[in-house]
Amino acid sequence: MKAEYDKETDTLTITLRDARVKESDEIRPGVIADFGYDGGVVGFEVLEASKVVEIPAITLEGLESVTGPLVLHDKPVKYGKK
Repeated sequence: MKAEYDKETDTLTITLRDARVKESDEIRPGVIADFGYDGGVVGFEVLEASKVVEIPAITLEGLESVTGPLVLHDKPVKYGKK
């Protein structure tokens, strides 16, 4: 999983898995879900993210088995159990 915030466009992109996107739907105003060719969710985009998400204060819970960096503002942040 990877989360990236683009300050210039004020967009938070959350990628759940590495797969090609077949289609995208705006599931709520300002929230776009990307779907792969298998019908599964590939990721999400949150538009005007600074208005609805505290950036970069994102808490990820239950990700003990996930390893790797969380990318916000192009700076890696370690996450996992506290």
